[in-house]
Amino acid sequence: MDKNTLCKAERLCSKIQIEKLFAGGSKSFSVYPLRVVFMPMEKTEGSLASILISVPKKRFKRAVKRNRVKRQIREAYRKNKHELLHFLDEKAEGMAVAFIYLSDELVLTDEIEKKMKVLLARIIEKSV
Repeated sequence: MDKNTLCKAERLCSKIQIEKLFAGGSKSFSVYPLRVVFMPMEKTEGSLASILISVPKKRFKRAVKRNRVKRQIREAYRKNKHELLHFLDEKAEGMAVAFIYLSDELVLTDEIEKKMKVLLARIIEKSV
């Protein structure tokens, strides 16, 4: 668990789980330029938290920019996920988390990382 990686098992791929996440019964809040939607799930093999990253085409028409933002968010999560995973491990449950980018402008990686720390702390706070 001390590895600083983001493997396939940590990605939210199941259409059923994604639909459940956005159908309702999930909690969400924003820390500009990110919005987070999360809900507890049953623990899947190999992963406590499954994440999904969304950068709407409405915000950035060019895929290059969308991919850059997704990379920045993924990296920020990868570096700061340990507190969340530790919390989920203690509670012995899983969580599905979606990060949605809200801004129309590109933001510096440092800025995204700061906001990610705030988001993850607030997820823990709201899950207690």
